[in-house]
Amino acid sequence: MNRKTMKSQKGFTLIELMVVVIIVGILAAVAIPIYRSNIKKAAASEGAALLGAVLTAQKVYYAENNTYTTTKTNLNVETTGNKYFTDYTVSSADANGFTATTSGTGTAAGVTVTMTYTNAAGATISYSGL
Repeated sequence: MNRKTMKSQKGFTLIELMVVVIIVGILAAVAIPIYRSNIKKAAASEGAALLGAVLTAQKVYYAENNTYTTTKTNLNVETTGNKYFTDYTVSSADANGFTATTSGTGTAAGVTVTMTYTNAAGATISYSGL
């Protein structure tokens, strides 16, 4: 090729393309784990909302019976609209408070949300698996 033809060619060299591919790969390697972590945190908010409904139902039950309950049928909390947190357990309950837990499924698998409620201190929500 003569000098005139070389100057008229346009485009990217293989090295330039490889640098771009490497940069995109590094960005993807950093962004994907952060994205997945944020997805789990967003799904965990559904678990907190479910336990908030349990808290409300427990307060209604307490107003009528002067104690909290571990029996889910007494609470009548509906979970059919939930995508990730579809069940819960009330592991302990007495006249002073209760502890309720829910575990995630699907994208939220491995995430557990726990609410501990006492009449004196109120509700405390903790997350594990995020």
